[in-house]
Amino acid sequence: MTVWWLAYPLLGVFAGFVAGLFGVGGGLTIVPLLFMLFTAQDFPVEHSMHLALGTSMATIMLTSISSMRAHHSHGAVRWDIVKSFAPGLMIGTLGGSFIATWVPTRPLAIVFTAIVYYASLQMMLDFKPKPHSQLPGTLGMVIAGTLFGMVSSLVAAGGGFLTIPFMVFCNVVIHQAVGTSSALGFPIAVAGTIGYILSGLKTPGLPEFSLGYIYLPAFIGVVAISFLLAPVGARLAHTLPVKHLKGAFGGFLALLATKMLHGLLTG
Repeated sequence: MTVWWLAYPLLGVFAGFVAGLFGVGGGLTIVPLLFMLFTAQDFPVEHSMHLALGTSMATIMLTSISSMRAHHSHGAVRWDIVKSFAPGLMIGTLGGSFIATWVPTRPLAIVFTAIVYYASLQMMLDFKPKPHSQLPGTLGMVIAGTLFGMVSSLVAAGGGFLTIPFMVFCNVVIHQAVGTSSALGFPIAVAGTIGYILSGLKTPGLPEFSLGYIYLPAFIGVVAISFLLAPVGARLAHTLPVKHLKGAFGGFLALLATKMLHGLLTG
């Protein structure tokens, strides 16, 4: 065991709490940190980002289960939405994980950043959707899920940064949107993890203890703690007033978008 492995549980503290509080997988926040840790350990430059993406996606599987159970105990998971969203999410995520190694990420990142800023603004200003706005039918949910899943896979996120604003726009109560998003993170993570493992299995030069593009020491270190911290964040989410929770989530989205914008401008 190396001293670097001690840093992974610290990431798990942050990832688990954020996952429970906002119903997101935490991928957007830990991918840059994993990338820095992998780079500091002199992992091959051409593989470090893919390992960060794949490992982050794998951690979301267990973190989402813990978060989902906590939100379900508060009656905040809309399983009808999960059932209609899940097929498209898995299709999009699995496809996105295979094309992540060659898709032009800069144009995608620019569009993605603009979308996240827009969603953030809506949340912080307590945007009131039109009373007649509602979730689309089955085909619309599959199409939306496929698009959300693909973007989530390309940035190794649980999808909450897209699914929560979408559900709130369709008049789903914010607490239910957060709880449902935590459940939606699981099918995204399963499909994405399979994709990152398969696409990296025959890749030469990966570090020891890698399973495809999953770096197992980081995966184990993060989930060992994040699984325990997710319920803590979930309990806090259900004590916050709706307006405060929406504002906090909007601010969280703004920070993520700003971090990505900084990377675009300096990268």
